Amino acid sequence: MIISIHERGIDPNEAVAEALGRPISTQEGLTDHTVVAHWPGLDAYLLDEQERVWTSADWAEHLDDPLWQHSFVAGPQGDRHAIWHASVRLHPDDRELTGPEWSEIAHRVARTAGIQRPGDDHGCRWIAVQAQTGRLDLIANLIRPDDTWTTQPYRLPARLATESRRIEAELGLISPRTGPDPQQPVQQARFAGRRLEAGTADAASQFAVLLRQLAAERTGPLSTVRGLIEHAAHRLDGLPDAYGPDIAHQLEMVARRLYGIQESLESLAAALPARARPPLAGPTPPASKPIVTPGPSGARLSH
Repeated sequence: MIISIHERGIDPNEAVAEALGRPISTQEGLTDHTVVAHWPGLDAYLLDEQERVWTSADWAEHLDDPLWQHSFVAGPQGDRHAIWHASVRLHPDDRELTGPEWSEIAHRVARTAGIQRPGDDHGCRWIAVQAQTGRLDLIANLIRPDDTWTTQPYRLPARLATESRRIEAELGLISPRTGPDPQQPVQQARFAGRRLEAGTADAASQFAVLLRQLAAERTGPLSTVRGLIEHAAHRLDGLPDAYGPDIAHQLEMVARRLYGIQESLESLAAALPARARPPLAGPTPPASKPIVTPGPSGARLSH
């Protein structure tokens, strides 16, 4: 396991996009299967947002807010580069980790990096994103709510390297220094029973969340595609050419089939065991005439 510290910046959008491996979006909702850990103080914000799934743009904005709220706070070098980003990469031959294991790694790295201290519910904002195979990204804003700058430990890279060796030993992971060792199968066997027991239910709940994300009317990709098709049908229907209305009608049928797919995905998701949480908005039946479907809200979070 290798932990890399990226150059500090002032734009969390770039860090979140790199963590996801794709540009941030106001339409893509990120569940707790992607944002696997976060700073304790975030719970106070989530109490008022229980019925919505934050998009990647929402998360980036949440990390950006302290730079605007505390516009005169500067770091030890007198700069405003408050966005701290570190990535954790597993060995290519490592086993697949569960969500709780990724969360444990995130909290341990956060404590080692000084961005989370035990009992400090008012520390700097940070999140951990697990969106790419074998990779975890921690992104933090080093500006604290009390108008101060988070102080990180001396010789941080060495401390993180030491902690990564501990995590490898405890979770049965491969060390990049030695590669696979004879004890690797024994170490992994310690976790096999727990993975089989917890992994099955966890996988089922992940698939349920994934299906609901695909079918979601406000944030789902199928809804976005359906909206674009309905918009194209609306434009074509108004053309004077003879082929316009005919193709517009065919596109309308495609949009209706997509709506049917959304309904089917919702039904399949309901048949899978899922964690108790407010459901995402289900698909809305298409209008009798194609209309432009507005994209999901990208409004700023209120704090």
